[in-house]
Amino acid sequence: MKNKDISHFTYVRIARVIEQQILNGTLRTGDKLPSLRTICREYGVSQNTALSAYYYLENKLLITPRPQSGYYVCYSRTRIPAIPDASNPSAVPNYGDTKFLVRSVQNTMSDTELLPLSLSAPVNELLPIAKLNKGLIQASRDLKGSGVAYDRVEGNERLRRQIARWAFAMECNLSYQDIIITGGCLNALSFCLMATTQKGNTIAMESPVSYGMLQLAQALGVKVLELPTHPVTGVDLNALEEAMKTGRINACLLVANFGNPLGSCMPDENKRIAVQLAEKYNIPLIENDLNGDVYFGQQRPKSCKTYDESGIVLWCGSVSKTLAPGYRVGWTAPGKFKDRVQNIKIAHCLASTSITQEVIAGFLETGRYENHLRKLRHVLHGNALKYAGVVANHFPEGTMATRPQGGFVLWVELPVGIDTAELYKSAIARRLSFAPGRIFTLQNQYNNCMRLNYGLTWNDTLQSQLIALGNLAKTKVRSLGIPV
Repeated sequence: MKNKDISHFTYVRIARVIEQQILNGTLRTGDKLPSLRTICREYGVSQNTALSAYYYLENKLLITPRPQSGYYVCYSRTRIPAIPDASNPSAVPNYGDTKFLVRSVQNTMSDTELLPLSLSAPVNELLPIAKLNKGLIQASRDLKGSGVAYDRVEGNERLRRQIARWAFAMECNLSYQDIIITGGCLNALSFCLMATTQKGNTIAMESPVSYGMLQLAQALGVKVLELPTHPVTGVDLNALEEAMKTGRINACLLVANFGNPLGSCMPDENKRIAVQLAEKYNIPLIENDLNGDVYFGQQRPKSCKTYDESGIVLWCGSVSKTLAPGYRVGWTAPGKFKDRVQNIKIAHCLASTSITQEVIAGFLETGRYENHLRKLRHVLHGNALKYAGVVANHFPEGTMATRPQGGFVLWVELPVGIDTAELYKSAIARRLSFAPGRIFTLQNQYNNCMRLNYGLTWNDTLQSQLIALGNLAKTKVRSLGIPV
């Protein structure tokens, strides 16, 4: 299936006219662009189309929005950092251990004097806390016993119906009966791994990958085969098939949409092929779709579950990153493994928290969740572009960074020779934070990389902190005798 050519879309045609004016100097850095109303009038299009054109130009780092003012040209040939190469991990499965470094990073997360650059979630200021509080009050009134009674094992039926309805956005035909509510996405992944593997088995993952998923594998006693992964298109399908057909793995755990920490998004065709491979070799595919709703494009990307016809895909999601981290509301649609997952849930926790499920169900049902996501996506997209600008202008020469099309994090690759675990210690001493690259693997790699969270409120303090981090990296580079 060939990718669709987007050049015929009206918003792209409008954007490319403006792009050419920027590149040929007709519009210069600092110039204000026509208002959205002007674009609508001149091209005879809707405001959504005009806004899409400007989003397209934002994504290419050609323009930037200014609150209460409009859009301005910000083009600079030196502004965009290069994208890192695809990873190349060892083909040997590992148990590995990075607990000490992970614990050091996690211990700083509760330090209110540090900007939470090491997290991968939005700050409270970007969450609709007041509306959630109202939802809690309403749920305590509506639920029998004010929400103190056990819910059914599968979870709140109202919530499961809304999740099934929400799945239609990615063309995934799910029934509420296919879904089991869990205590967050990591809990869903844990149940799915326990249902499909046993101690001593090997699972395949992207590399680099979320340290939470690595710790989960370690806790369950399974080895991890890290697969080569591209920062834009995700896991290498050839490597995935090789691992499957040689019988080296018992399951695979993929983040198809906006992986953590790379922010990569598998093209829909690649997802379809991955599912076909899983079916061909009868290898369960556990999909962590935690960030799928946080996309910067025109529509939500499909999931691997979209292409699942045999029940081989165990789809997992949550609102922990997008709406209410502390509510611990997640879910899984485990396909043909549903009975196993349900039995595991009964053995481990019996039921999920009643009242928080009801609150999330209400958010999904009334449309408040989509309204919140629309605003959140816009903020995150703008932040991702601003971070890229700071990295290009204030980090050492040769620094590369991913160009995420969704999610919350930016992966930064510093010049070879810099040890970001050591840089992390120096940064914490100066009240700066980030997540060192070494914690996203069970191998000795990514030592010169870091992950930055852009799920923050952009302001002068944040900008100065990022610049200070870049200057600290430059100091480390100078000490190694590398040009900055």
